[in-house]
Amino acid sequence: MLLGVSAFAVTSWASEPTIVPEAQPFPGQGKITYVPRNSIEEFKALPKYSEPEWVTKNFVDTGKLPPLAERLPKEPLVFKTANMPDGVGVYGDTLRHVIGGRPEGWNYSAGQTQGWGGIDIAMSECLTRTAPLFQVEATDVEPLPNLAKSWDWSADGHKLTMHLVEGAKWSDGVDFTSDDLMFYWDDNVVDPNVSPLNGATQETFGEGTTLKAIDKYTVEWTFKEAFPRQYLFAMAYGTFCPGPAHILKTKHPKYNKDVTYDQYKNGFPAEYMNIPVMGAWVPVSYRPDDIIVLRRNPFYWKVDENGQQLPYLNEMHYKLSTWADRDVQAIAGSGDFSNLEQPENFVESLKRAAQETAPARLAFGARLIGYNLRMNLSANGWGEPDQRGQAVRELNRNTDFRKAVTMALDRKKIGDSLVKGPFTAIYPGGLSSGTSFYDRQSTVYYPFDIDGGKALLEKIGLKDSDNNGFVNFPADTAGGQDVQVVLLANSDYGTDKNLAEGVIGQMEQLGIKVTLNSLDGVKKDNAHYAGQFDWTIRRNDPELTSVVQNTTQLAATGPRTSWHHRAGKDGTVDLLPYETELVGIVNKFIGSQDNGERSELMKQYQKIATENVDTVGLTEYPGALIINKRFSNVPVGAPIFMFNWAEDTVIRERMFVAADKQGDFELFPQQLPGKPGEAGPIN
Repeated sequence: MLLGVSAFAVTSWASEPTIVPEAQPFPGQGKITYVPRNSIEEFKALPKYSEPEWVTKNFVDTGKLPPLAERLPKEPLVFKTANMPDGVGVYGDTLRHVIGGRPEGWNYSAGQTQGWGGIDIAMSECLTRTAPLFQVEATDVEPLPNLAKSWDWSADGHKLTMHLVEGAKWSDGVDFTSDDLMFYWDDNVVDPNVSPLNGATQETFGEGTTLKAIDKYTVEWTFKEAFPRQYLFAMAYGTFCPGPAHILKTKHPKYNKDVTYDQYKNGFPAEYMNIPVMGAWVPVSYRPDDIIVLRRNPFYWKVDENGQQLPYLNEMHYKLSTWADRDVQAIAGSGDFSNLEQPENFVESLKRAAQETAPARLAFGARLIGYNLRMNLSANGWGEPDQRGQAVRELNRNTDFRKAVTMALDRKKIGDSLVKGPFTAIYPGGLSSGTSFYDRQSTVYYPFDIDGGKALLEKIGLKDSDNNGFVNFPADTAGGQDVQVVLLANSDYGTDKNLAEGVIGQMEQLGIKVTLNSLDGVKKDNAHYAGQFDWTIRRNDPELTSVVQNTTQLAATGPRTSWHHRAGKDGTVDLLPYETELVGIVNKFIGSQDNGERSELMKQYQKIATENVDTVGLTEYPGALIINKRFSNVPVGAPIFMFNWAEDTVIRERMFVAADKQGDFELFPQQLPGKPGEAGPIN
């Protein structure tokens, strides 16, 4: 007995939490030039406007389109030349993407994916915009105006009046108005039968928040908190990007009694062409497992300072392949753009990009790509678990169990299994080390200690009672069977699969049997949102990389905000004591206007989250932007993921190819989108 106590004491001492090791520097990191927030864009009328000559000749002069001045708003959004790395551009050429996703359809508002890889970003516009803020100093960071050109706070800070871009139009020429916002809010975000893509809920914008239309171009938000400027970030991609109400309403059960909510979600499949958008490009062609083609939006509401209507690029391609092939094609020159986010490809990509004849340039950013193992903490019915699943969830809620799991992970080995070298870093969970809110001294790390982990399992009553190498539940729980955990993972990405295999192998050493449920991205997301998982591997979202984006998702601040703890059947979230602390910190952060206080609050958040193992960090590493050298106006140091993905960060609508570098890649030259639902573009 004494020997047993002594052994546990030694193990406990060996497993004492400490500060996370400092990460090594890594090569090829781009340097950001910081600028004032107001130097990027403004709204104003210009004395004259222009567009590609072929648009005027083939469409305006023939009466198929109104003159450009009638298609633009009173005051378009104007990108300032001084913030363009290469200045005002010229028209022409194609941006060729390669993606591993597949489109479900075009109803983003109802939760359909367009295939990822930046398709939805090319098509959608949101109330505010945050991706370009990577180049703005933290003290000046507030979302950029976008569909909302300006806003005003009431004296008490509980009401926010937003003024929309007056005269902006959807790509089919229909006016964009407050009706589009109210349809998105009332009939998608607030409607419990609809789950918009990227998980927007009413709580995303604050508990009890309301929205109403004042007139055609004005809406008013009402918040419980005073001056909750944080929610301006939630109004950016991807939680407040309204769809075309005049099209979507036709298949919504509230407006069409002959359809169901399932029919509403799936009413605009990938084969439905020319869906109206507010973005710079419109889908005009889709060939399954081959390609999606988007053409320029003739009603786009942004221009350069010379009055040239954007975008400069006429066409956008999305070749439907694999995510790994995206890197290969971008490096080879058969693709133009890739977020190098799979570390398995780092070394070869660096070698190829270093060659003088390489068609693409490559630049690393900060370590903002991270992965967490998230344990389902809901014990009151989210996902309707069976007896085994419920028993696992009760274990997940036990602090010693979570500590045992995190201590059993050899993170150095996990990182090296992805890529050797100075790229990956020890990541215990919590905030990303790449965010300005990160504080290493507040980050609690439980070092690798398999024996310490086993001792903690024994402490909570988990023993290998049948001597098969795996611990069992107590006899009165789940029939005393082996502790078996089902791990949900994304089968689309090699990195996700490699991490899952690493977790399974290392948990076997701890004595926990983990089986893999590997699903493609769409099915994996559906299972996750439904709460049908014990553990899941999830790449970090913007709340962990920027803090100010999707801040409510840092904790279970509402019934559907947390990625691993949502409300059960009774509509409540059964918070653990430390989670209650996190919710309080996050809500205080949202309401604070003091930068110093906000910084201290995030230190508190990081300490509580990592000390209690809210998430189990797996690894963290930098991403690199790969882009063909023929493209101009690509910002230096643009991270592939911070406030949003690089497809938004680089501001693709103002990228261009110099006339002497343009290629012959357009599949539908001198053609524009047709009518919604009709086949293909028109010439």
